[in-house]
Amino acid sequence: MAQPSHQVPERIPVTLVVNGTKRDLDLAPWTTLLDALRDHLNMTGTKKGCDHGQCGACTVLVNGRRVNSCLTLAVIKDGAEITTIEGLAKDDALHPLQQAFIDHDAFQCGYCTPGQICSAAGLLAEGRAKNADEIRELMSGNLCRCGAYPNIVAAIQQAMGRP
Repeated sequence: MAQPSHQVPERIPVTLVVNGTKRDLDLAPWTTLLDALRDHLNMTGTKKGCDHGQCGACTVLVNGRRVNSCLTLAVIKDGAEITTIEGLAKDDALHPLQQAFIDHDAFQCGYCTPGQICSAAGLLAEGRAKNADEIRELMSGNLCRCGAYPNIVAAIQQAMGRP
């Protein structure tokens, strides 16, 4: 008996609100949110690291929650509000986390920094971290090969208003 064939559509219309701007796209169904941002919208601040959801370089905020965009299909987020590193600053003023990362020299090569900052913004919104140990635990999905972790934790504490 022959198996029924299922046609996969070549392209699917997707609407994303990226950094406050509505963007209409026609995407292959397997396009990740990361690839939609980088390859279709030229939002290159979000980095492709491991492409397996293990490093956090691709972290963005989706409806205010931090997600690994390399593991998220764009078509599933149709209508969602996406905030990337480019969308955190407002009215030419850096986001407090961006300023704190500068103040604490919380980067070396800078490759992981956009994902670290977006993840930290989600962390602050969650309100669960109360101390340095909790920050380290809740940021453990974001890897820094340069080892700037103490400065990253200090930057997040500054943005939290904690020493």
